[in-house]
Amino acid sequence: MNHALPFDNSYARLPERFYARQPAEKVTEPRLIAVNERLAARLGLDVGAHSRPDWLQVFAGNAVPEGAEPLAQAYAGHQFGGWVPQLGDGRALLLGEVVAPDGARFDIQLKGSGPTPFSRRGDGRAAIGPVIREYVVSEAMAALGVPTTRALAAVATGQPVWREMPEPGAVLTRVAASHIRVGTFQYFAARSDVEALALLTDHVIARHYPGASGPLGLLDAVVAAQARLIAQWMSLGFIHGVMNTDNMAVSGETIDYGPCAYMDGYDPMKVFSSIDQHGRYAYGNQPQVAIWNLAQFASCLIPLMGEEAAAIEAATQSINRFADIYQAEWLRLFGQKIGIEAASEEDAGLIHGLLNLMAAQGADFTRTFRGLADGRAQDEFADRAPFADWARAWQARIARETGAEARMRGANPAVIPRNHRVEEAIQAARKGDYAPFERLNRILATPFDLAAEDANYARAPLEDEVVRRTFCGT
Repeated sequence: MNHALPFDNSYARLPERFYARQPAEKVTEPRLIAVNERLAARLGLDVGAHSRPDWLQVFAGNAVPEGAEPLAQAYAGHQFGGWVPQLGDGRALLLGEVVAPDGARFDIQLKGSGPTPFSRRGDGRAAIGPVIREYVVSEAMAALGVPTTRALAAVATGQPVWREMPEPGAVLTRVAASHIRVGTFQYFAARSDVEALALLTDHVIARHYPGASGPLGLLDAVVAAQARLIAQWMSLGFIHGVMNTDNMAVSGETIDYGPCAYMDGYDPMKVFSSIDQHGRYAYGNQPQVAIWNLAQFASCLIPLMGEEAAAIEAATQSINRFADIYQAEWLRLFGQKIGIEAASEEDAGLIHGLLNLMAAQGADFTRTFRGLADGRAQDEFADRAPFADWARAWQARIARETGAEARMRGANPAVIPRNHRVEEAIQAARKGDYAPFERLNRILATPFDLAAEDANYARAPLEDEVVRRTFCGT
């Protein structure tokens, strides 16, 4: 292709047992669904109209750009608590790493690009539905200020994929700080490959946490990053849905959106994922699951940390710091959601009081918090009297604050990727109509500033629009 990418593939320079090299499987009739021009500019890529034919072939997996070294990464993982010693990229290929104009490094990955040695009898393809969901939700998360993988492009392949029924195939081009997971460390720990663990540790420190000192410093950094990330999820009513260790990125980004969803009515034990039959990854369980995943990560690093008993003690102390970091961030975020600049423990009761009222009546999570700034929060409660009692205490508290209303508007989005809107975009895309997808992306790009003509996107779903289950798509 005529448009070179500034590749510098540090992961491909690790030993061959870290991955399997191979090209993508070509598709017959690729069609560009979307390209993220703003993200492309961030990466220093020219995706203008004159270069679209070349980029289409790259995003479809039909062309390998100069400097790319396509590979499928090896990893293992605990899936719903059950150990799987080998997983790996079964339907994705890392093209390489691009160094942006500001020096930041990003993975460029094709998702849905065909089978790999890790496909486990799968076809390695992606259906249009999961690609639309991940594009919409990951870009919405970025607009909300949450660390996340990003969507650079989506391409329809022109070929069907078979799940419960045939669906149009698609490929997502995903951008990430890296695709290294807790499960990547588990892969080598399960094989007692201490050399690989040491190489991987040094690689992650150099790439993500250059201030960290050794494996314990890396553990401390990942614990802190995950604690802050999960607090952000909780502050937005986001449910990942499949928090397996192979879906936890050591970079601290949200990764692998699968059956993810945002709550409508508040329920601390809400589950959407069709495969989470026992509620392991329910909204309210996410902090504890993160701790469990991090404990698995810590166990991988123990062989690198010297004398075993002392290493276990140090790692345990590191994991135990999650709770304090998480609670401080949760309090800060939820404090701002009710207008308090720097919430203290004394304010925690006020926050929990509102959440309890919301849970009791199933009040809409996003609309209730946004309504505090708009003066319409009471409309989310069928029985307004309990809310009115709470509101008197709240108003007395924020009377001591400056700029509370602006703070709430900046902390509480007016619009999120409502499940019924995402489903609307998916159903239309299956028929070749991408207008709902494009409109939803445009609106979600400015989630705190909703135009009057788009106000309908802020409403809760009608009874016949409620989405009760989401699906992984593999």
